[in-house]
Parts: sequence; structure tokens; C-alpha cells
Amino acid sequence: MELHRQQQIQRPTNLQVALEPPSLRSPPVGSALVSSTIQERQHCAGFVGDSLNRNMFVSLVCALKKASADVKKWRPAGADRGFTFLQYNLTVAYHRTNLLARYGRWLANNNGGALESLGYKQGFRVDVDVPDGTWAKAPRFHDILIFNTGHWWWAPSKFDPVKSPMLFFEKGLPVIPPIQPNYGLDMVLKHMITFVEREMRPGAVIIFRTQSPRHFEGGDWDQGGSCQRLEPLSAELVNQFFSLNKNGINVEARLVNQHLYAALKGSSFHILDITHISEFRADAHPSTAGGKKHDDCMHWCLPGITDTWNDILMAHLRSI
Repeated sequence: MELHRQQQIQRPTNLQVALEPPSLRSPPVGSALVSSTIQERQHCAGFVGDSLNRNMFVSLVCALKKASADVKKWRPAGADRGFTFLQYNLTVAYHRTNLLARYGRWLANNNGGALESLGYKQGFRVDVDVPDGTWAKAPRFHDILIFNTGHWWWAPSKFDPVKSPMLFFEKGLPVIPPIQPNYGLDMVLKHMITFVEREMRPGAVIIFRTQSPRHFEGGDWDQGGSCQRLEPLSAELVNQFFSLNKNGINVEARLVNQHLYAALKGSSFHILDITHISEFRADAHPSTAGGKKHDDCMHWCLPGITDTWNDILMAHLRSI
């Protein structure tokens, strides 16, 4: 399988790789091979993104702890959490950022302004050309970077389009006329890709992971949606869940991927495609066991599908 920059890291053609337990896969996440694979690409790996990238980070840390228990907690370059595996001089860290770009509450100025003249009173200011401070230093620190974004961009419960809309700024000024989040995402991706390519360490590997699918049925997470399935979906059901033509409540993953592929075209990023193999695993979410007031049909149980994501990541790192 030919793999190079700006070509999709292809999913295995046999979906059993996503369904079999780790002990049946080759090479398995959890072996010393994981440590040596990352070591070959230098000594620091960083995950940058939302809680789904944290899910993947935790899976990798668990695998590494099987290889070496000599671990020191460390939060380098603004990371939310991180660990150094002393035996291998290897650091793995997670940088939390919901939108990649810096954002925060915005309130209308009594003296008026461009947004105020249009009737805006409050919202969230998103600076499309300014990286979130939680990861701005990461490209100069890490030898391997794995990015994601997407789940917060289609989240009316977070950014109500009427009461608290996303208001985009570029070069410190509001984008006028105001734009919808999908166009804001395109602007953020453009600027963040440029920033990473400019700031990254020589020889670093930069990867963008595609969107992790959700499996809500009967409504969204705040509308009584649940995920009670005990077996993976059939190919027919996957199409019903995620078809863009059907525009269902779980269509977010494929929508986000359209923006990602368009933005990453021609860049130095490798693309880690985990979406389709994960679409089958409606049975692999915490559901009611997630400790939340609602079913968690977004994050993944461990061990689980995020181990497979790391299997694919390790295979790609060994191939370049």
C-alpha cells in the first residue's frame, strides 16, 4: 500500500480489523513495538484537538504503559496532560482545544461597532487566524502531531445560533457580513494549517485525523438520544446512519470530512482516515455507563476502536 504525504492513510479493506480484539491483530497496540515506532520518529508526540483526540491519546498511553511502567507526569508546551516514559525518553501529550482557533465570550460594546450595528448583543468571538494558546507552542516541541476538530462546530447546544452565535474575526476585526460556522471552519483550517507548517520542527510528521462518528438514535444527545446496540452495524444500517442525502442526526462526521479534505489538499499533512471503520461500531460507546445524565454515544470505550486507530497510526509511522 503506497503511503505518502497528502494521500489518505487508507483503511484496511477487511473490516475485521475494526471488529477483532487487539490480541488477534498484527501488530497489536500495547506492545513495545509502539514505543520503538514513535522513538524512530524522535521522542515527542502530541495530540491536539477535542475530547475525541483525548480518547485516542488515552488509548495510546495505556498501550505504552504495558511496554514500560517507568512513567513521569508532565505537561509540556501548554498541554492539558502528558507523560514521559523514562525508559524510552519518550513523551506523549494531549493539548485540549475545541476549535483549534482561540475563542471566548463576546459582548456588545456600548459605543457600538460593526457587529453591534447589525443587532448582535452577545456571542462567541472566534479569531480564525490565532491558534488556541493550549497548543500554539506544540508545533515547535513535538516530533509527531495528530490533530482533529469538528465536534464543536455543529453544536447548537454550545453555540446557539440565535442566543450565542459564533462571531468570526480575522486580523482582529469582525468578518462582515457575519458567516455561518461551516465557512468559519474553512477559514480556521486554512490559517491553522499554514501556522503549523510554518512553526513545525524540521522533519516533524503532522497528521490530521478524520472525524469520529456518533451513533445517536431517537434524538441527539440532549433530546433523549441513545445507543443501546450490542453488535456492530451492517453496511446497510451504516448508510442509513451516515448518508449525507438522508441528513440524519449523525451526519456530522461526513460533513466535517468534506471540509477537512478540501482544506488539507496540497498541504504537508498526512490524513488518518478512521471514519468509515468506526461507523460500524454503534456498540462501542459508553452509552449509559458513561457517568453522564445522558447516553454517551460520541466517545469510545477502552479497550476499543481507538486502539484500532492507533494500530493504523503506528503502521503509517513505520511506513514513512
